Amino acid sequence: MRLYSARIKSWFQLAILLLLSISMPAQRQPLRPFDIVITNGHIMDGTGSPWYSGDLGIRDGKITAIGNLSDYERKRTIDAHGMVVAPGFIDMLGQSDLTILVDPRVPSKIYQGITTEITGEGGSAAPLSDAIIQSERPIFEHYKITPDWRNFWQYFARLERQGIGINLASYVGATQVRRMILGDADVQPTPAQLDQMRALVRDAMQDGAVGVSTALEYAPAPYAKTEELISLAAEASKFGGIYATHLRNESDLVLAAIDEALRIGREAHIPVEIWHIKVAGKANWGRMPEVVAKINAARTQGVDVSADTYAYTAWFNDFSAFIPLWAHDGGDAKLIQRLQDPATRARIRKDMLTPSKDWDNEWQEIPGPEAVMIGVVQNPKLLALQGNRLSEVAKTWNKDPMDALFDLLIEDNAFTQVAVFGMSEPDVALALQQPWVSIDNDSSGTSPEGILGQEHPHPRAYGTFPRILRKYVGEEKKLTLEDAIRKFSALPAQRMRLTGRGVLKQGMWADVVVFDPATIRDVATFANPNQLSQGMEYVLVNGIAVIDGGKMTGALPGKVLRGAGYVQ
Repeated sequence: MRLYSARIKSWFQLAILLLLSISMPAQRQPLRPFDIVITNGHIMDGTGSPWYSGDLGIRDGKITAIGNLSDYERKRTIDAHGMVVAPGFIDMLGQSDLTILVDPRVPSKIYQGITTEITGEGGSAAPLSDAIIQSERPIFEHYKITPDWRNFWQYFARLERQGIGINLASYVGATQVRRMILGDADVQPTPAQLDQMRALVRDAMQDGAVGVSTALEYAPAPYAKTEELISLAAEASKFGGIYATHLRNESDLVLAAIDEALRIGREAHIPVEIWHIKVAGKANWGRMPEVVAKINAARTQGVDVSADTYAYTAWFNDFSAFIPLWAHDGGDAKLIQRLQDPATRARIRKDMLTPSKDWDNEWQEIPGPEAVMIGVVQNPKLLALQGNRLSEVAKTWNKDPMDALFDLLIEDNAFTQVAVFGMSEPDVALALQQPWVSIDNDSSGTSPEGILGQEHPHPRAYGTFPRILRKYVGEEKKLTLEDAIRKFSALPAQRMRLTGRGVLKQGMWADVVVFDPATIRDVATFANPNQLSQGMEYVLVNGIAVIDGGKMTGALPGKVLRGAGYVQ
């Protein structure tokens, strides 16, 4: 009886304590100082909403408070008076999987405000085989890289060991998977080989890839039938992946190519991202309204499809893409042999001079050789040609322009990359204005210094995002600043399912840019592309400044961003 009374007394005392704790005002717990507080800026949160005033508090790499933080301790204050504070920009298609190993700071990206890149266009850093490494040896030697990885787990681990200046995610390329099993030949997989290809996609998704991608203009990718791509995309879909594509045709048959992408999305039950959406070739100028209408109709029918653009009128690709597909069968070595054989060379010439619906004939899409600018070469003897037009090369070599094209590919082991002026400005602007279009840089991270500074890239490598702010927001008023920021941040984060990024909100990773909209601008030109953009005062990646007071810090705070299927 005494024990029972004691228990009642104990319960009564506990109840009193609980009531007191509820009724008494809570004592304010002391907080650790913020690492950084950004004050006095116009906060554009990335959603497209108008700016608002407030302070942004950052601690341990994340945004931990937004509001009036004047009474709170901090280790550092960044005064953003008169400037915009926005989420870091997301590049929906970069090509930095190798160059980030050359210069992990990726200056060309961070000076644009890019804090996250998605890479892996058809080809990807992994998986790798000895045969692929041998085939790609000129590229690895060009960048002085030793490919010591074979899968995404190992590649991502290498990035994390060395450190990277921005966040990076990657697709697994369907071309890469095809080359692993079938090589570079124009062949179709057996059921057993297709199972092996699906297994490679599955492994890549579990290693952290964000989806499967295609670049269907570039051999050996065009040898793949739609059914093969559906099978690979369906495997990625099981792991929450996305299907991203450089369409099979971006010119005469662009609508049919979009239909193929939509079919893959429907049958594989996977979202579709159309990379660098365009209508190529003078004969197709003015057709962007048809493309927009087709995608709007698909979205109305429930197809999850979106796109991105770099908003220039010139694209940049392998010079070998001018050569008909059959001549690529077996890889670059076979291509060069065919170019050296007079009879086969004559057949290639005839195909390029003949309009055709069977392949994306870039020779038929350009007004003339003056519309092709030599960009990047691997052969040191050809460096003087970088920045010249094909017409100028032909004149210097005293050759017909097509012969100059063939001989340049031979001399450079089919490595050459070129800028091709083949789009119209009204089409580019219309694509940019669509609410489902985000932004891609479509270029590898580069630098004016070192090995990378010896190249002559497309100016988009340095200028895409600031150019949109200068040209389409500031000068032409074709976008509002709020919508441009949404296209740079929340929209791509939503598409890529980057749930912790893309919006300035408490609890999100502190990828943040601070800039003056009146002064931000691109400097890179086609004649002189290796120039960093200007106007980014501060760029934070995971709460660490990579641009501080307009200058690069050299910090490497980036993270590998793994997809939903990642198995740790």
